[in-house]
Amino acid sequence: MAGHVRRGRLFVPEFAATVQLTPNDWFRDDVPDYLWPLMIAESQGNSSLIRFARWQGAVQADLKDLVPAKALAAGLDGRLTSLDRLVALHDGAADVMRERAVEYYLLTDEISKALSTYPERPAAWLTERELASPDQDDVDLIAASLFGVLRDGHREALIKCLLIWSAVQAGTFTSDQHTIDLLKNYPNDEATRPQADTTVRASWGAMKGLLQHEDEKYFDDSIRWARVFWGMNSMTTMCRRKRELEGPSDGLDEESEAATVEDEEGERPANGPAATSIEDVDPHGEHDFRQTAMDLMSSYVEAIETSPQQLYDQERQEVHTGLVSRAAREVIAVLGAPDLWCLEHGAHIGRMLVETRIQLAWMAAQDPSIYPAYQDYGAGKAKLYARILEDLPEGWHGSNEAIKESVEEGVAEFDRLSHTGSVFDVRSVDTRSTFASGKTLRDMAAEVGLSDLYRNSFQLQSGIVHGEWWSIEAHGMERCLNVMHRAHLIPSLSLSSGDDKTLARSWLSGLYTIIRMSLSILGTKEESVDAAFSWLEGEGDEPEDDAR
Repeated sequence: MAGHVRRGRLFVPEFAATVQLTPNDWFRDDVPDYLWPLMIAESQGNSSLIRFARWQGAVQADLKDLVPAKALAAGLDGRLTSLDRLVALHDGAADVMRERAVEYYLLTDEISKALSTYPERPAAWLTERELASPDQDDVDLIAASLFGVLRDGHREALIKCLLIWSAVQAGTFTSDQHTIDLLKNYPNDEATRPQADTTVRASWGAMKGLLQHEDEKYFDDSIRWARVFWGMNSMTTMCRRKRELEGPSDGLDEESEAATVEDEEGERPANGPAATSIEDVDPHGEHDFRQTAMDLMSSYVEAIETSPQQLYDQERQEVHTGLVSRAAREVIAVLGAPDLWCLEHGAHIGRMLVETRIQLAWMAAQDPSIYPAYQDYGAGKAKLYARILEDLPEGWHGSNEAIKESVEEGVAEFDRLSHTGSVFDVRSVDTRSTFASGKTLRDMAAEVGLSDLYRNSFQLQSGIVHGEWWSIEAHGMERCLNVMHRAHLIPSLSLSSGDDKTLARSWLSGLYTIIRMSLSILGTKEESVDAAFSWLEGEGDEPEDDAR
């Protein structure tokens, strides 16, 4: 791990080890607060933000004798929450800002209508409209505004420059001469625009940091609004997958189609075939074990995606759904091959189900920061694997260029999955055995009362998965019957019989246990869960699981 500082079994990039960093997710935390100018830029073009700056100047001229210059500059920085702060300083400020906004064509019916679809929004007085459910036009405008600032770095810089323009016009802006010269003709000077964009974005981050240093609660209202914004979006629009992008609908105000899981025969509806309970499923019937597992996973996704989602602090839901998805995919795959329904070839399934159950239970008992820590641990491992592949000696591939190309693709993919920054590398690599600071799964099980499950199921199956001799002797060897050979062990040429329906059903039950456990921990809306699992009798009961 060259270029890293070692701290025990943690390897930290030199830059991150020497500089105190404050992470900031501008898109999550700040973009909702800039929704108004973002919609202006999207519907009227980037040049409309120059008109927004003129609006700032007009409002400042109207209020200059009524509000201190510094507060006036801060109140007109483009944020919705800042408008409310300004109104709190002078009752008449709301009327002035609204009238000037209409005058400068910044508050069109289209924009006012879209803003009015959010409850508890800051500066609600800006639109003078009642709260209303969004229609497709509202969703299209908001979505395009978000996507527009993501893909257009210049637009991002213009939005962030609103703070600077407001301070300049209020006479409170100070900076070095180089920055002042660079911004003097911004954004009209195309030759210096890229450099100016970078300077604006960097300055914005520095100014935000200064405001937080002076008042750690300065952006509390902004964060509160961001939580409402992202949470509301999960209630008014549906998740979309890559395969659905060709479809005509965003899922707004429509009955969501039943979730599907694909196999070689195509898509199967989650709530299609009638089923009774897991205990009554015919392992080889029309609605067999594999189909039931597919339906369970589809219903899990349906319950999650039709319930309000935590899109601001999304790590917990991502970890839960990721672990459940991994478990379901393994179970679905193995239930399609009855030859694997035996301990020798299927022990990894039961082991994985127990591991997932323990991890979900243990993480639920920790501080919520454990979920991003789990993700960071995995991202660090991806970075480590990329570096390991890069360290292969020169000429290791011989004359096989195809293998070399495949490894290079692997390095690129691990780099992508490590989420290592392209400008500053701050991704640490934790080489401890688990994401929980090295705490073992046995320890986790003990802490959440699942020690018996660990000992009686996980530990036994681990011996099979790891090839402990007792397992190899039991499954892969047999006694030589030639008395002259002293009854030594020889490799067996017979495969395990498989098709153990009781074992396969325990995997199905274990998957259902994890699914219901996850939904409960996530606090998924009860109505969504009931609707998603209405095809399964007794869905409200706690499933039994031995995950053998």
